[in-house]
Amino acid sequence: MNETGAPADFGRRFAALLLDWGLCLLVASFYANPFVVAWPAVLVLIVLNTVLIGLFGQTVGMALMRVHCVSVTDGGAIGLGRAVVRALLLALAVPAVLQDGDRRGLHDRAAGSIVLQRSPQPAS
Repeated sequence: MNETGAPADFGRRFAALLLDWGLCLLVASFYANPFVVAWPAVLVLIVLNTVLIGLFGQTVGMALMRVHCVSVTDGGAIGLGRAVVRALLLALAVPAVLQDGDRRGLHDRAAGSIVLQRSPQPAS
């Protein structure tokens, strides 16, 4: 792993997911009541995670919690293909809870990714 930063703790990761889920509920509510029909919000979660993590390495919730998702091998963006695998497994919830010693959930292991805490930026 070339990217600097410590693996993000479960609290930051979970808070980021809750923020993202809230955003997905809001977006889904424009075309369906997410409290009656759950799948639209889940679909929004999968699409947002795929695009934002695949191309930019973080979702809105991750940005607010100062964490980002990178390739475990080169520290770069994981791309859309690996991001969709990660997002689909994340939507199942259980793979995200089962973590290894590097705090990588099964969804991160399957996608070859790791979620890192951003280092504070030095004052200029």
